[in-house]
Amino acid sequence: MTHQDWSQTSYAGVGSAPPDTPDLHDTAPQPPHDRGTFSPWQPAARPGSPAPPAGPGAAPAGERPRRPIALVAAVALVAGLLGGGAGAAVTLAVDDQPAATQSGTSGSSLQTSAPRADTPPTEGSVEQVAAQVLPSVVSIQVSTGSGGGEGTGVIIDPDGLILTNNHVVEAAANGGGIEVTFNDGATASASIVGLDPVTDLAVIKAEGVGGLPAATLGSSADLDPGEVVVAIGSPLGLQGTVTSGIVSALDRPVRTGNANGAESLSTVIDAIQTDAAINPGNSGGPLVNLRGEVVGINSAIATLGSGGQSGSIGLGFSIPIDQAKSIARQLIDTGTATHALLGVSVQDTQRGAGIAQVAPDGAADGALRAGDVITKVGDRRIDSADALIAAIRSQRPGDEVTLTYVRGGQEQTVTVTLGSDG
Repeated sequence: MTHQDWSQTSYAGVGSAPPDTPDLHDTAPQPPHDRGTFSPWQPAARPGSPAPPAGPGAAPAGERPRRPIALVAAVALVAGLLGGGAGAAVTLAVDDQPAATQSGTSGSSLQTSAPRADTPPTEGSVEQVAAQVLPSVVSIQVSTGSGGGEGTGVIIDPDGLILTNNHVVEAAANGGGIEVTFNDGATASASIVGLDPVTDLAVIKAEGVGGLPAATLGSSADLDPGEVVVAIGSPLGLQGTVTSGIVSALDRPVRTGNANGAESLSTVIDAIQTDAAINPGNSGGPLVNLRGEVVGINSAIATLGSGGQSGSIGLGFSIPIDQAKSIARQLIDTGTATHALLGVSVQDTQRGAGIAQVAPDGAADGALRAGDVITKVGDRRIDSADALIAAIRSQRPGDEVTLTYVRGGQEQTVTVTLGSDG
């Protein structure tokens, strides 16, 4: 399937998504709001149902059937009594045995440890990072006429500017309401400053507040695979949840989908992959390094397909903060964001991203032609149409990039200046 990138909702072409991979809805960007100040460089599924019994078509004994992996946005849909239900689900009896049935000799007693000294957490520990970042993380509740949803956000300005995912708050763009709950339990209503469906980012503003603890935004360019990271958010409505893991991979092209399975061919992120547990409701929350700096915005999780496990399976994806800072700055200043364009439509091939068509007067006009196969952007290998989309979207309009491509069996390179969709 072939897609074009010279429209507002596509860059270097959008490859077809697998049928079981839902995508995000796009929504129109919102007009500018009261934006305050912003200095990004200063400190500042529920579990799946049981597997069906074996029947016709089941894998032979001893052979594990292959299961499709779907990507969904990590956003929690609000259901009746979600908070109470979630609490009950994680509350377990410590001792469900009657006292008379417990074993032991008369007069025996349990040994208890001495109270732990109230010492500060170790520098660079997950405990220390949590203590530092939790005050900057908020839970977001969205209400609309047809229901609502929950997600997470991170405070990026003391006057109430909050960075989150587009898919967390987009439903409120047409008359819905947004409420944020701070780490200390206080609440405030919020309004949309700007939405960007293309990168799945949004900025909202909590009303009537000030002096908030803004998070420190770091640099995703400094990340390395294997580095320890911490995810903070409100999975399934459980506010202030802290999980830890490592950076599993960088520059992972990910086509995301929301919890309703609504499609949007434009949402392909150039993701940080992590095995830190991310579940529905974590969307929009921070991924943090051990210096307490935000390095990503958690956005999507992988699932095992229809009817499979819908919670964390150790495959979570975050939008790199270097890209998020640029988009957030634009949303705060103008309410909208622009993105780099290569000006081609592309499709998957065995070698890379195949050019199906070149837009007249686009960035690639005169440099590429139909039939070329792009295999690299700079030093980055391109093995699919989505990989090319993600690589181009990590750039800015006006950037020069060197493309390696194959034409007639011969490898060649060309440098182009990227265009803009705005």
